[in-house]
Amino acid sequence: MKIENGAEEGILDSTLRPRQVEEFIGQKRKLANLITYIRGASERDEPLDHVLLYGPPGLGKTTLAHIIAREMGVELRKTSGPVLERKGDLTAILTDLEPHGVLFIDEIHRLRTAMEEILYRAMEDFQVDVIIGQGVGARNVALDLNPFTLVGATTRAGLLSSPLRDRFGILMHLDFYSSADMMRVIRRSAKILGVEITEAAVIGIAGRSRGTPRVANKLLRRVRDFAQADARGCIDDQVTEKAFIALGVDEEGFDEIDRRIIHVVIDKFSGGPVGLSTLATAVMEEKDTIEDVYEPFLIRQGFLKITPRGRVATEKAYSYFKRKKKQSPGPLFRETE
Repeated sequence: MKIENGAEEGILDSTLRPRQVEEFIGQKRKLANLITYIRGASERDEPLDHVLLYGPPGLGKTTLAHIIAREMGVELRKTSGPVLERKGDLTAILTDLEPHGVLFIDEIHRLRTAMEEILYRAMEDFQVDVIIGQGVGARNVALDLNPFTLVGATTRAGLLSSPLRDRFGILMHLDFYSSADMMRVIRRSAKILGVEITEAAVIGIAGRSRGTPRVANKLLRRVRDFAQADARGCIDDQVTEKAFIALGVDEEGFDEIDRRIIHVVIDKFSGGPVGLSTLATAVMEEKDTIEDVYEPFLIRQGFLKITPRGRVATEKAYSYFKRKKKQSPGPLFRETE
């Protein structure tokens, strides 16, 4: 049976995903605290307190949700904020959870208000309200739920309402990975994929992985394709350099969209400030994609900064892209968001 490319990528992502605590790389101190909370709850025979995982995409939020369920020895039920449109859908999921089960809601910041209101009582009292009957005879009945753990994941923690955010007892912010941790991720993934890789190639891929395991694994798979095309026995520095040139990934790990964002800010808007909506239109990308995927890395690398008036290119950006500063045209291009 032929597997479509997207499905194959999904299978590989699942294969490379750590399944045990011991396999998870990075976030060392926070992971140690999380395991302490899990073991404490298990010894008391209680559900783990509700967990909010937040940070840029690709750092392991979904992986940690699976690990939490596995460590608790329970089933993981998975859904996402945009999918939950009707109260009945969420109620059905909650009433079907096993004792101490884990419900994982990805993109929880995109939950509708009506869904949040159901979660408030479910998270605090392990109950959900349902209406029985119709018309004047209708009555509200509280259904008891099995004690459970809600694990929410978001790239935009600031968009969660305060009542919902306050109901999470464990908040865990995932940081970008260090170079050393990225190298460990790549070595582990290469071993799972059954490919030989030189240390120089490991260093090269790690340096362009944006501190993100998902990016590292994607680059590793693409470099593997180039190694196979060249009939080489292993991934070395020559193959990686050839692959990076073909993929348009430079020394900083910037791809075409990263460069386009900086070029637009510098060339079209004299270095900024420029508002997010205007920037998104100029680079032909969604606002959420720019804000969640590209800006965190550009800011972390010191190429972009956010001011009250908009996005501004830094001196480092001018130097790296060999641009000269121009006089700002004035408030015409300034946009507050």
